[in-house]
Amino acid sequence: MNLLASFVSTLIVGIAHLVTAVRGNWKGTAPSSQQRVYYANHASHGDFVLVWTVLPPHIRRQTRPVAGADYWLKTRLKTFIGREVFNAVLIDRNPENRDSDPVSLMADALDDGDSLILFPEGTRNTTKEKLLPFKSGLYHLASKRPDIELVPAWIDNLNRVMPKGALVPIPIACSVTFGEPIQLNANETKETFLSRAERALLMAGGEYNEQ
Repeated sequence: MNLLASFVSTLIVGIAHLVTAVRGNWKGTAPSSQQRVYYANHASHGDFVLVWTVLPPHIRRQTRPVAGADYWLKTRLKTFIGREVFNAVLIDRNPENRDSDPVSLMADALDDGDSLILFPEGTRNTTKEKLLPFKSGLYHLASKRPDIELVPAWIDNLNRVMPKGALVPIPIACSVTFGEPIQLNANETKETFLSRAERALLMAGGEYNEQ
């Protein structure tokens, strides 16, 4: 990371703390430099910033968010922040234009020794549901790299800080709660795994009610 990118990184972390007073709750695991995939609920463009912010600095430096290329390549500033500051794995979300497989790009980042932050819902949840159904990408990534720990990270309150259409953030305390890591079990079906991953994320945030 060059000096300018390092300065902007420090500035973004400072702003995130100032606006949200975000804290990380390591409920089901402890911070570790062990390679991981942090998967979180998605309600705002700022979600991965909060997960990234609460990671200890030495872990943050080796952790890359997975984000939409269509958003982060729109302007020169966003391109700089997405590529140079966050070192994001940028995914083309339009299958018709895509020339690279998103799961392969994520697997390549893991092979390079990086950890990842991703959002299995695939898009921001603007409904009253706690989670949108998970897309299959998390399962396929776990199938390709079954030894990697998958850590659920529940983000609380950020949708109230930056509600849809808002131009100025509203200062509200936020938190990111990390739950117990999971991994793909041998012979586990996609449906069973994704259901278990959703449940683990809801449990991390204290949002799971067994029926």
